[in-house]
Amino acid sequence: MAAAKTRTVHVCQSCGYETAKWLGRCPSCGEFNTFEAMEKAPEMQVQESRGSTSKAVSLDKVPPMGECRIPTRISELDCVLSGGIVSGSLILIGGDPGIGKSTLLLQICQNLGEDGKKILYVSGEESVQQIKLRADRMDVDSKRILLLAETSISALESAAKELKPDLVVVDSIQTIIDDTLSSTPGSVTQVRACTASLMRIAKGLGISVFIVGHVTKEGAIAGPRVLEHMVDTVLYFEGERGGGCRMIRAVKNRFGSTNEVGVFEMGEKGLKEIRNPSEYMLSGRPIDAPGSVVTCSVEGTRPILAEVQALACATSFPSPRRTATGLDYNRVVMLLAVLEKRAGIKISDYDCYVNIAGGMKIVEPSLDAAVIASVASSALNKAMDPLTMFFGEVGLTGELRAVGQTDKRIIEASKMGFKTVIMPSACLKGAKKPEGCRILGASNIAELVQAGLSNPGK
Repeated sequence: MAAAKTRTVHVCQSCGYETAKWLGRCPSCGEFNTFEAMEKAPEMQVQESRGSTSKAVSLDKVPPMGECRIPTRISELDCVLSGGIVSGSLILIGGDPGIGKSTLLLQICQNLGEDGKKILYVSGEESVQQIKLRADRMDVDSKRILLLAETSISALESAAKELKPDLVVVDSIQTIIDDTLSSTPGSVTQVRACTASLMRIAKGLGISVFIVGHVTKEGAIAGPRVLEHMVDTVLYFEGERGGGCRMIRAVKNRFGSTNEVGVFEMGEKGLKEIRNPSEYMLSGRPIDAPGSVVTCSVEGTRPILAEVQALACATSFPSPRRTATGLDYNRVVMLLAVLEKRAGIKISDYDCYVNIAGGMKIVEPSLDAAVIASVASSALNKAMDPLTMFFGEVGLTGELRAVGQTDKRIIEASKMGFKTVIMPSACLKGAKKPEGCRILGASNIAELVQAGLSNPGK
């Protein structure tokens, strides 16, 4: 029988769309110049099995699956993972280059090694000597950590079957290749095939696997979107490279809650946990400075106080500049328009710069009130009361809308010494009032600005 011939297909490197001929623009994702030619074997016809042994089982008769979690002894990370690493799970961690992904993984390896776990650290980007240099700087010296500089997925799979480690770290998935495929390393086909192989290792051998993923310039993990659907947990490492604050966020977790965050500070010896993020984010905050306002965001189950800073100054350009750091740019532009239209504070002749101090990124709508208050304070050159905290969502008509978890925000503000909380009037009903903390409601942004400028806490 003659061997089946391969055929040439073109695959989009952004979304995995296949076509018989090269196209300049992908009809699926809309990206340009992303198609790459590759050889593909014809699909084998699979005969249907007539004597299937699979049977439907009643839900109440399915035995519970034992869940074994391995604590990392890094409490911030354990909180994000809902208690620790689940045995046999596949975890994807992404972030900008130099943000600290490899540093965090080495610290995890050190802690698990001290607990008697065997770890296989596979690097396709660095030699074992380079990993050793970083480990020495971080005082990582566990003899239970086995280093392997390899890019072949078949060699990685053989090492995992031979060594039978408790944890495998792959840094990074874009450098691992399947020798049976003709596509280049990092392509959609390679990433998808190698991740599927790592999934078989994790589930078949009961080994927990960490995968490091590069991110694109838009901030998404490079490779097909199916990569995030294949894994059990997706973690994003966020933060400014020049700043010390780092946040790790769970956007998918099959074994626990999502949107939990862990806060770290980058130091000489690696990442240090920040047990009180509110205190850390407010350290060094200026007092009685126009444009400085404190708000409270709830990340998962944790309330975190953050400082929103704004600077409004007369523009020298035909069109005023708008800059937002740590917040959604389009929402900030919308809030500036609402402030001018509904509160009568002229912003169209000012350049406006809005920033969350400390390098945090927050997209929660409850920050709207703080953005309005900080911009109004800077434009009018009047400081808001430093012991007042603002939160609430702002609508296009200038109204303040209710947000969830009001009590958590108020209690956190009271614990940090704030005397007044200004929030939507709709949140007043049933809100808990801590001793020594005054709660004020505002129904629109005009009332919000007036309440803040009157310095009620003084």
